[in-house]
Amino acid sequence: MKTILINIIRFYRKYISPMKQPSCRFYPTCSQYAIEAIEKYGSIKGTYLAVRRILKCHPYHKGDPYDPVK
Repeated sequence: MKTILINIIRFYRKYISPMKQPSCRFYPTCSQYAIEAIEKYGSIKGTYLAVRRILKCHPYHKGDPYDPVK
């Protein structure tokens, strides 16, 4: 399952993301964060962390733009 999720994110990064305007306010980007979280914590907790991070990705979030996987 972990490999499938990572391949989906890599597909997104290669084929869908270049068609969009760069908009991620965090470093590393949300997709890179998702890959790192899934690799480190597995598919369930990694997906949870990635979704939580994506929900914070808006201009009104008052957090630090540097947000690595912990």
